[in-house]
Amino acid sequence: MPITELGMGAAQLGNLYRETTDAEAGAAVDAAWDAGIRYFDTAPHYGLGLSEHRLGAALAARPRDEYVLSTKVGRLLVPSGYPEDTMDDGGFAVPATMRREWDLSRDGVRRSVHESLERLGLDRIDIAYLHDPDDHGAEAHAEAIPALIELREEGVVRAVGTGMNQSAMPAEFVRRHDVDVIMLAGRYTLLEQGALDDLMPLAEERGVGIVAAAVYNSGLLSRPRPPADALYDYAPAPAELIAKANDIADVCEEFGITLPEAAIAYPLRHPAVVSVVVGMRTAEQVRGTAERYEREIPEEFWAALDDRGLVRRG
Repeated sequence: MPITELGMGAAQLGNLYRETTDAEAGAAVDAAWDAGIRYFDTAPHYGLGLSEHRLGAALAARPRDEYVLSTKVGRLLVPSGYPEDTMDDGGFAVPATMRREWDLSRDGVRRSVHESLERLGLDRIDIAYLHDPDDHGAEAHAEAIPALIELREEGVVRAVGTGMNQSAMPAEFVRRHDVDVIMLAGRYTLLEQGALDDLMPLAEERGVGIVAAAVYNSGLLSRPRPPADALYDYAPAPAELIAKANDIADVCEEFGITLPEAAIAYPLRHPAVVSVVVGMRTAEQVRGTAERYEREIPEEFWAALDDRGLVRRG
């Protein structure tokens, strides 16, 4: 598939943390297309289907064979029955007319894919990820992943894998199943490289692509200098991680680059990484992210990080 090295994460199009207008969402997708981005990632979880609706609408006029779209399975959206003024409690500024219900059964996975196709207005999904099955390992191995592979064989999806915030469990999926791609959020970044001990070498050996997401580690690496109240994994960042980010920023400044520029570039140095997905809300954010991606970074910078024990070379 013609997946681009820079992908657009569409959680923000589902009103992640705050409201985004339809116009802002459409303009962001237009800007991504103009910047050459051809990989777009969404999920039913993002805004209780709002992200899928908006992304599908924004891409409707684009040639279908010119972009790659991924969404996720594992949580169905069902009517909530909540009072009319109830808002979602999953981090998205949307009315809670629906609620998320875990279902990793074969039927649940198939239903999830077909409901996503309806929201997106598409007849196929390029990549279907099993979304955060951390507490559902047995069912994921026994039913969910085999169901995704079955859908791949039917041509409903083109590639399958998992999207998770850890590397150990995805490594087990790679060992045990014929998966194509893993979305790894936050575990192979400029700040931490634990995935080099399990998932990354296995993915390279088996020919499984890695999509690196959350490369800013929830914002800690999104600015030239991390603020004192920076987040890490959606919670206040520990002091030692802020200090490490500042140490890396020192080296960035020596070479005339910025921390977020290096954060986007680092995962792509590993041969298994096929794309870096960054969440973007507005056209301005898209253009800024594209500029960061296009920044040329000297090899000497990476050697300096390695020599000072700050970042492991992939």
